[in-house]
Amino acid sequence: MQFTYYGHSCFSVRINGKKLLFDPFITYNELASGIDAEAVEADYILVSHGHADHIADCVAIAKRTGAKVVANWEIHEWLNKNGVANTHPMNTGGMWDFHDFRVKCVVAQHSSGLPDGSYGGNPVGFIVFTDAGNFYYSGDTALTLDMQLIPRWAKLNFAVLPIGDNFTMDAADALACAEMIQCQQVIGVHYDTFGYIKIDHNAAKQVFAAAGKRLHLVTIGDTISL
Repeated sequence: MQFTYYGHSCFSVRINGKKLLFDPFITYNELASGIDAEAVEADYILVSHGHADHIADCVAIAKRTGAKVVANWEIHEWLNKNGVANTHPMNTGGMWDFHDFRVKCVVAQHSSGLPDGSYGGNPVGFIVFTDAGNFYYSGDTALTLDMQLIPRWAKLNFAVLPIGDNFTMDAADALACAEMIQCQQVIGVHYDTFGYIKIDHNAAKQVFAAAGKRLHLVTIGDTISL
């Protein structure tokens, strides 16, 4: 699997020749100024919750690419009202087989409101199951004991977790999550974009290294293989 980082919590994973794009927020991210949102490809878009820093480019990219957008019911309805018809609604606990991959929605402890102020429904995380391996994207979340359930459903190749603190987990809580989900490799997201979430990169990596795990902090625009 190939992971490409577009900044903040926006990334794509290439699976079976398909590109899965998560939480598209590029145009309004100063740190991602080198990324052209108009050039980003997607076959599927998965949205964890409705906050602008996770959905701001969703409508434009979905309309341009024709990608199927996977999100909770409220975001699905909001997207339909904004001209995106190719959507698939889900909610916490549900699973769906898209043939190229399967997705299970899991608990995320956060909030969710859409850019126009309307209700954004429950935030979710995603477990993605593929022939090449499985991964977990927690979305924005606090550390929660619900994460202990994830190994019942999947053996993970990697996890994508927020580490910026203030709005979400910090590196220490992300490590505790990694231990609960029994995952050795973590990709950090949701850090540095705003003043509230700037982190010490070396200190965050050391938190994981001291526990025998690896934290990847991928440079915006780079692709890594996992």
